[in-house]
Amino acid sequence: MRHQDTNFQSNFFIRANGKRLSLTEPRIMGVINLTPDSFFALSRVNEQVVFLKKAEKMLEEGAHILDIGAVSSRPGSSLLTEEIELRRLLPSLRLLRSTFPEIFISVDTFRSQVALAAAECGADIINDVFAGEFDGKMMEVVGKLKLPYLIMHMKGTPETMQKKPEYENLIKEIGSFFKKKIKEASRNSIRQLILDPGFGFGKTPLHNYKLLREMNFITQLNYPVLVGLSRKSLITRLLDISPDMALNGTTVLNTIALLNGANVLRVHDVKEAVEAIKLTGFYKSA
Repeated sequence: MRHQDTNFQSNFFIRANGKRLSLTEPRIMGVINLTPDSFFALSRVNEQVVFLKKAEKMLEEGAHILDIGAVSSRPGSSLLTEEIELRRLLPSLRLLRSTFPEIFISVDTFRSQVALAAAECGADIINDVFAGEFDGKMMEVVGKLKLPYLIMHMKGTPETMQKKPEYENLIKEIGSFFKKKIKEASRNSIRQLILDPGFGFGKTPLHNYKLLREMNFITQLNYPVLVGLSRKSLITRLLDISPDMALNGTTVLNTIALLNGANVLRVHDVKEAVEAIKLTGFYKSA
């Protein structure tokens, strides 16, 4: 099996700031948004007390990584300035780091200077929805920081990505994108990569479900694969419900993603994701 391959296995351990986490078995990334306009209202936090309580609850329920972001990337959103992003992000990051020194913290940003400031405040992972396309210095900075780098496929920008996205060949295009980015990361001395196919980012519902069904083309690249399906429009539009009613649909799709090789689930609801991992794990081993 491929997990017995040394080179493959080394790609599935992330290391940062003296910590180590294996991704050879499924892990959970809990999402905490520091923005006032995230698409899922219950993921937004403002006051520090509420922020810490949400983080503590996610960790108690089984989250392995907490992902915090200060700029919304929901469809149609416009990008805020670097100054506003830093002002929102850094106080909460410092608080989270000092309160939970042993956990892995991911920072959702596409700006190299924000990544640098976040690393100085104790961030362990840089989560870049633009995969270095927005800021040409991002990969160079992450390479020097020697932190894990989470790169996502997105067609267009958050402001334009859902305006009739089209592909000549969805699977081939996304596969080529990741192969190109893996080479680019290597040139910048980035040794720890996580790949995110970008469900809901520049993709129609049909694109999303085809991508979910054929995820093996990404897992075959021999890097950990993260999926972010939680309460997204590929669920809500199909079922004609709001995001706050989409937990059951999220669990269904997370289960499919796990069966198709996902290594990390990025979720708003940790407890249910833990249960999905336990049940699919038992199913696979039966």
